[in-house]
Amino acid sequence: MRIEEIEVINLRFEYAPGEGFRYAGGTATGRLTTLVRVHAQGGRIGLGSAYTNPEVARVVIEDHLAPTLRGTAIEDVPRIWQDMMRLVRWYGRGGAAVTALGAIDTALWDLRAQLAGQPLWRYLGAAEGVVPAYASALLWRDDLDLLRQEACGHVDAGFTRVKMRLGRCRDYDVAAFLAVQDSVGEHGEVIVDGSLRYSREDAEWLADFLGAHEAVWFEEPFAPDDLDGYTALRARGAVPLAAGENETWPSGFAELIRRRAVDVIQPDVSRAGGVTSARHVAELANRAGLQIATHSWSDAVAIVANAHVVASAPNGMTVEVDRTGNPFVTDLLTEPLRVTDGWLRLPAGPGLGIRLDEAAIARYRLAPGAIPDGNYSDMVFGVPPTVTAPDYAAAWSEIQSGGPAVAGIGGPR
Repeated sequence: MRIEEIEVINLRFEYAPGEGFRYAGGTATGRLTTLVRVHAQGGRIGLGSAYTNPEVARVVIEDHLAPTLRGTAIEDVPRIWQDMMRLVRWYGRGGAAVTALGAIDTALWDLRAQLAGQPLWRYLGAAEGVVPAYASALLWRDDLDLLRQEACGHVDAGFTRVKMRLGRCRDYDVAAFLAVQDSVGEHGEVIVDGSLRYSREDAEWLADFLGAHEAVWFEEPFAPDDLDGYTALRARGAVPLAAGENETWPSGFAELIRRRAVDVIQPDVSRAGGVTSARHVAELANRAGLQIATHSWSDAVAIVANAHVVASAPNGMTVEVDRTGNPFVTDLLTEPLRVTDGWLRLPAGPGLGIRLDEAAIARYRLAPGAIPDGNYSDMVFGVPPTVTAPDYAAAWSEIQSGGPAVAGIGGPR
């Protein structure tokens, strides 16, 4: 079976005014993602996903990789991955180029498993096609009652583990965490994402608090390059640490693991080079006695592909499911994702086992060219690239001095 064509599909969704979620980077006004279809002989189609600048991904794939790969036999996918790496290394040793080729890699694994007549999880060696999954949402709220209601909604949808975003100020962090923990109940679990917002001192303080309250992990308190900060905080042993969503080159993960900077490694097939790379990272982590919990913040194709990898990895812990009202998660597939008692069951059909809803593709398809201005959560175009939220220390000082209080916290101390 040989590659005949590679198709790039960029998608864009815009929230209605006032409906975008609020987070450390301001207020999201829309979402972006890139899908890739690899067309092969016999009418077979493999699916992949890339979460990066859509125009960069399109140019890398359409203008560089696709012309080179046409006619290539789909036999040794890791070898093709190495070939693509050699092609982009001179201009993209990491970043968008690796993310883009990862979408092709995932689609090739989809095709290989289809040809074998097996679901990808079984083709990769898993005994069962189920994985733990957690609800990822619970961003900043001014009214903690709304945060409680949202947490209850995730539990009602079948999740037993949720991830929330903190990093606003000390009062908010404590009150919001306790509100969510109470809402998920004694059998629920809470993950905390620090959104790169903490100083060493504040991170140590929150880590001690989270450890005392049995948080599952404390994710990205620092910038991704502050390995000294991660290593020092992990040495305290207060709470498990997690990071990896900002890594796109295998050596970045290798350094995280070598430094033993975190307890949980977070690769993402749609960010860090596809299934081949994610499996390699999982193996490195497993040798070091670390777990993997894949990141997903783009679309349902990425979630499913990540879940196949987690199911097949002996150290696979869980997979992230975006629950912020992202239509690329809720509307993109003909059969929506379903979670029961905290478990995501993977399709039994060959390959990834999913089909795209063509009406949704047509509705959200983005024409080639400049990206419309907006805050797309991780990517910002045409608006000031500043974080609109005050820094953590400033927010804490504001509340201490009698500034605006979050409903349910109780004002200044």
